[in-house]
Amino acid sequence: MVDFDNNDDLYDVDESGKPYRVLIVDDSVFVVKQLTQFFVSARYDVIGVAGNGEEAIVKFKELKPDLVTLDITMPKMDGLTALNKIIEYDKNAKVIMVSALDKEDMVKKALFAGAKNYITKPLDRKKVLDRVRNVLSKKMLE
Repeated sequence: MVDFDNNDDLYDVDESGKPYRVLIVDDSVFVVKQLTQFFVSARYDVIGVAGNGEEAIVKFKELKPDLVTLDITMPKMDGLTALNKIIEYDKNAKVIMVSALDKEDMVKKALFAGAKNYITKPLDRKKVLDRVRNVLSKKMLE
């Protein structure tokens, strides 16, 4: 995995020079706030937030983000079901699953279904941004 530790001022931009656009999907207000802070501090553009899988699909189609962070356990529609529908809609979607440590089997299913990586709670800023940067730079799990 690429180590960006000494590069905290790195400005992550897409091919056109614009900040990457991120959709955060989680039913925890705390986690949404934490991820938003991580992304904003690294100059990403948080373009939307969803609290469940149903909202995630609608917002994904509407906003067309560069990256989605998707919680596994949510009300109405879980993250795995939402992931399958997002990948069905856009097979190239870059989705990073967010899970509690005890959901290893669900993470494996998500990776098999098309998620590009995963992050575990409690969240660590450096790990989150390293994984995001690896996915956006087209690197998979290493």
